[in-house]
Amino acid sequence: MYSVLMSVYKKESPENLRESVISMMQQTVPPDDFVLYCDGRLTDELYLEIERLKQKYPVLNVIYNDVNSGLGKALSAGIDYCRHDIVARMDSDDIAKPDRMKLQLEALKKYSVDIVSGTIEEFSGDISNITGIKTLPEKDEEIKNYARRRNPFNHPCVTFRKQQVYLAGNYEHCPFFEDYWLWLRMLDNGCTGYNVPESVLYMRSGSELYKRRGGFSYTIDALRFRKKMKNAGFCSFSDYFVSCAAHIIFAIIPNRLRMFFYSKILRK
Repeated sequence: MYSVLMSVYKKESPENLRESVISMMQQTVPPDDFVLYCDGRLTDELYLEIERLKQKYPVLNVIYNDVNSGLGKALSAGIDYCRHDIVARMDSDDIAKPDRMKLQLEALKKYSVDIVSGTIEEFSGDISNITGIKTLPEKDEEIKNYARRRNPFNHPCVTFRKQQVYLAGNYEHCPFFEDYWLWLRMLDNGCTGYNVPESVLYMRSGSELYKRRGGFSYTIDALRFRKKMKNAGFCSFSDYFVSCAAHIIFAIIPNRLRMFFYSKILRK
């Protein structure tokens, strides 16, 4: 038994939302609880699509909220509605592979861990156009070492224990880094992790995604986050310096070059 936690806001397309929800409902081990948190007012088209999905899937529990609070606060509120301790995160524009949950539930049990993610395949347009494959360290010790400079879990396909999320303080407002900040606090709190080597999800990417990662606002938020990490003792000064330098370099290079580095150097 597990819950799915998804947040959606007005800029999402009904088609992407439908495809994402269906990919989770058609898992080889399907959920019996699916929380869809509406972060602010949505478009009429999205509301119509949500009503269609509710008719098709009675396990879909839609939480309507008229105020847009951002992803961190939305997930913090949405997790309260999840009925099970095991919660699978899912973004409203990604596509889960059919065996995602089977593999992750097996890993949770086999390795007695608190956080599980896996390899993701980034695509542009449709899933036949794979632009990158993002793999991560598999075992707990490697994950904790990796976390000092880079996000150790792929948030779009994370499955975790809700009680451990609460013990670490839940999601917090931390623009662009809500998940990374939560994982650091969970790992520091004694939680253990594992990354399934197999690909478990298709993640939607494209030039707009990389453009946002190079924008001024993103860079300022990234530098603030790295300082927050250092001040909390989650990384050394050298980790902090290298990470900040990387963010600044990625901010000033052209978007085409940024896309190349992400897809060819930082991905496999």
